[in-house]
Amino acid sequence: MGYRGGRFSGIAFTSERVLDRWGDPYRRSSLAPAGWAEPSATIIHGAIGDREHDVVLWNAVPAHPHLPGAPLTNRAPTVAEVAAGSPLLDAVIAIVRPRVVVAIGRTAERLLGARATTAVRHPAQGGATACRAGLAGVWTAPQDGAVAT
Repeated sequence: MGYRGGRFSGIAFTSERVLDRWGDPYRRSSLAPAGWAEPSATIIHGAIGDREHDVVLWNAVPAHPHLPGAPLTNRAPTVAEVAAGSPLLDAVIAIVRPRVVVAIGRTAERLLGARATTAVRHPAQGGATACRAGLAGVWTAPQDGAVAT
């Protein structure tokens, strides 16, 4: 979960600017005048398109890993942080019972293992095109409905 996305929106791959677009009852929680925009959130919601209210987004690591004393930074999660997210992810999958589970990025792919229907490239650090293409493949597959993590 990134500092410009889920840290303030509370929703995986969702920035405050996405919340603004959704309208009530969604509200931003930061003091940023225009709200935070997060590149990965923009890419994911663009790829999901009009399906965004039919898809459950959940982070493999539901907390925001940041550098010590610097909450407006991002860092890679530790092995322990990823492991701590596993029971929550299992609970989400058990409750939602999705037809398709998409691992977005290697951390989610490793955590989900065989529970993932498919895996796509994370959009960060040059992965936007591959992520969009991977998600487009999910939407054209015969299954409908997905959980992306």
